[in-house]
Amino acid sequence: MVEEVNDGTFEQEVLKSDLPVVVDFWAPWCGPCRMVSPIVEKLSEEYKGKVKFCKLNVDENPEMARQYKVMSIPILLFFKQGQLVDQSLGAVPESVLRPKVEDIL
Repeated sequence: MVEEVNDGTFEQEVLKSDLPVVVDFWAPWCGPCRMVSPIVEKLSEEYKGKVKFCKLNVDENPEMARQYKVMSIPILLFFKQGQLVDQSLGAVPESVLRPKVEDIL
């Protein structure tokens, strides 16, 4: 399951999470975001209990997008122990995302 986060919940849900976290920065009008979403959903089911998956709508939550210098979407940010450790920009396939998820375990 992919959890929705926002500017107000980001710190608690992402930075203070006991699990590694993948955050999908997206927007409803973004075609490539809709291509990545099913991959993120699939990975969230496979890594349930090991990695937390979240999504953040950049239109509704500009503060986090600004803080992490998100200029293009979709972008997935990978956090471990509250630290940004990796990212993936654009509509990339599962074969690219899976190793990045494995790396934060």
